[in-house]
Amino acid sequence: MTMQASQAITRKSLHHELVDRLQTLIISSELAPGTKVPEKSLCDQFGVSRTPLREALKVLASDGLIRLEPNRGAWVTQVTEEEVEEVFPVLGALEALSGELACRHMTDAEIEEVRVLHNQMLESYERRDLDAYFSINQKIHRAILLAARNATLTTSCQALSLRMQRARYLANMTEGRWYQAVQEHEKILKYLVARDGQNLATTLLKHMEAKRVSVIRWLQDKENAPGSS
Repeated sequence: MTMQASQAITRKSLHHELVDRLQTLIISSELAPGTKVPEKSLCDQFGVSRTPLREALKVLASDGLIRLEPNRGAWVTQVTEEEVEEVFPVLGALEALSGELACRHMTDAEIEEVRVLHNQMLESYERRDLDAYFSINQKIHRAILLAARNATLTTSCQALSLRMQRARYLANMTEGRWYQAVQEHEKILKYLVARDGQNLATTLLKHMEAKRVSVIRWLQDKENAPGSS
């Protein structure tokens, strides 16, 4: 794994910053599934001691991203079909509810912010910049979630979304699925602007189901690939 030298953390909120940075490394697979977390290298990279790093790893373990083994250290968990099949239906229901509530509570200014993000996402799609596309995509879903004005929903949805975010990132997308996802987002924006909560909820539910199918297909292809165990 390639580490950048000048990434020492200077912010006061050391714990939250460490958690965020480790999440990013795992979601992007710089810390790959099934590998041991290189604690010493990460301490050198971030300019921290083992104690705050291990506290951050405990948080990631509670999120299901890390597995802590006594006397063996921390390991990045694998993405499994069972987890995907368990989490995605629940996440889809939560996303649908967030869309329905957002249509009731979202301000015109917040809807305009989503429109701007949507246009930026389309630009990243035209450039075939998948990293930028994923980043903006997450911002759109988060904006809708926050607009629901429901703290319990936000907490539950974010926890599950984090577990599945790396699965979506790992699976990437075929050209056909990417086009389909963009069309789904066109509908999401359309129903949000119209404040049509019922159709937005249905669209978000179908959007998450399509993602589930895409991730499952990728996992099955990976399992059946030559040389896989």
